[in-house]
Amino acid sequence: MKIGVVGLGLIGGSLAIDLRQQGHTLVGVSRREQTCQQAVERGVVDAASSELKCLAEMDVVFLCPPIGAIAPLAEQLIPHLSQDTVLTDVGSVKQPIVASVGSLWPNFVGGHPMAGTEAQGLDAAQPNLFVDRPYVLTPTEATPEMAVERVSALVRSLRAQLHICDPADHDQAVAWISHLPVMVSASLIRSCTLSPQPDLTELAQAFASSGFRDTSRVGGGNPELGVMMARYNQKALLTSLNAYRQALDHCIQSIEQSDWDAIASFLEATQTDRPLFL
Repeated sequence: MKIGVVGLGLIGGSLAIDLRQQGHTLVGVSRREQTCQQAVERGVVDAASSELKCLAEMDVVFLCPPIGAIAPLAEQLIPHLSQDTVLTDVGSVKQPIVASVGSLWPNFVGGHPMAGTEAQGLDAAQPNLFVDRPYVLTPTEATPEMAVERVSALVRSLRAQLHICDPADHDQAVAWISHLPVMVSASLIRSCTLSPQPDLTELAQAFASSGFRDTSRVGGGNPELGVMMARYNQKALLTSLNAYRQALDHCIQSIEQSDWDAIASFLEATQTDRPLFL
């Protein structure tokens, strides 16, 4: 199969590595000529270019830029494609992308590989990134079965956990377990810097260890990605943030009232519930 990858960063590069190792022909596109050259030299792709027209004969094209660039990129790419080419993306928000790109190209399958690291760029690309990780596809009633099957087969070949669901359901679920944690984690970091006593802030920084590292990790990530989550998944994120605020308010009230039984029940419930998500 001839497969195109637009955006040779962590996700796009990792997809290319795995799919090329399976014997597919990989063609990459990057805005930077240096990235194109490095991708070919490292064996990530068979060929690479900064021109979208190089993807004219692809069977499948993965769109791997930031969320806000996916729809404009698809619009630029479509005039170069054959009518049987299947488009898919890797954005972490699906409703706006599926609505916009799906209206431009019938053979579009929304996708979201839920894997990654804090690192960025081609240097971060690695083999087997998607093994045993969720990979969500969000076709609609109008999506051709051929397109869904073609992308599904590639996802299965990555040894990822394939999930198929509605775009709106995807966005709310991801708001709970991915986008909300970013905002909560960022708020934790921010609150720790708001002490009016600089000496206490410095002391807290000196004491910070594994607990703070684990709970603050996603809040210290790429700011651009966090903004994209909030901007393109605003409604679902607000729903989850409001639910989180209610839970936090209940916790505050219990502590103010010295209701230690309520705190114990709260923590016992979360101890039981956490493994259901992991």
